[in-house]
Amino acid sequence: MMRYPEIISFDSIADHLSQFDCVIDVRSPAEFAEDHIPGAINCPVLDNEERILVGTTYKQVDSFEAKRLGASFIATNIGKHLATQFKDKPKNWRPLLYCWRGGNRSGAMAHIFAKIGWPVALLEGGYKAYRQHINQTIPELTKNIQWEVLCGTTGCGKSRLLRTLASKGEQILDLEALACHRGSVLGDIPTEKQPSQKMFESHIWAILKVTDKQRPIYVEAESKKVGNLRVPDAIMNSMRESSCISIEMPVAVRVQLLMEEYCHFIEHPELLNHQLDFLCHLHGKEKILLWKNQVLKGEIAQVVQSLLEEHYDPAYNKSINRNFSRFQEAKHILQASLETIDFESSAQQILSKD
Repeated sequence: MMRYPEIISFDSIADHLSQFDCVIDVRSPAEFAEDHIPGAINCPVLDNEERILVGTTYKQVDSFEAKRLGASFIATNIGKHLATQFKDKPKNWRPLLYCWRGGNRSGAMAHIFAKIGWPVALLEGGYKAYRQHINQTIPELTKNIQWEVLCGTTGCGKSRLLRTLASKGEQILDLEALACHRGSVLGDIPTEKQPSQKMFESHIWAILKVTDKQRPIYVEAESKKVGNLRVPDAIMNSMRESSCISIEMPVAVRVQLLMEEYCHFIEHPELLNHQLDFLCHLHGKEKILLWKNQVLKGEIAQVVQSLLEEHYDPAYNKSINRNFSRFQEAKHILQASLETIDFESSAQQILSKD
């Protein structure tokens, strides 16, 4: 007869998390916000302030007082969760619990859940074991993937085309969406904060572990970093050796697309001028001042075109052949406009066997 809580390793359940009715992260909200197992909910047994207080007591007083203080907080918080979030759970409800190392915090909640009668599982090694699994398996998951890399100059619609392919049931890895960044020096999204590096990797792992390696996965050509986040080396190296598709779009249409996608710069031109300062070492103060004055005059479209022709396109042309070994073999797709029908047509050309 099974004794609960059941102690279970992440390696044994990584592909079977759906067997649990709920995955519960009992760490503090700050720890949860940095990263967590995809799909987990946060039910902290110590909130941010309580965790700091217990840690301070441990360092400045002693471990016994810290444990007594922590136990009082943990008991109170578990009681609150039982009286609210878990009050209607049936007898056969099966949760998986974890904390930082699978010790005191999750162990306390798991013990109480088991005494109630729920068939609770406790993650051995906690979040640290999960992170170890991520670090070890992303390179493994990357092996034998059939990447199809969408290449093309800035503003040629690669992200929209990627989403069009997804709408047709194709597998994609949208690194910019996962990173909450558009992948260039001007790519910050003011309304969104980039996730932590660990969360970024968790998102990638969650997608790769359910992909079908018998079918291609479409991805944009990226540099090693998307904003402040680093694309895992195994993925980057694999992408750079893979089949490429070159997307081409007239400059005027690219300007139109960028004006749509970077509309916050039109509403707040000071944000664009702030970002332009980061290009000063490449183009000189005189050129940057010229562009900034144009921005203040409302001539943002002209600045965008200048940036494409003088900054982004030369950088792309210099790097694409060096970094993507099969670019010379790329299938070429002309994306003529921003109309949905044209993105549909480009997607069909990509999927065509011809």
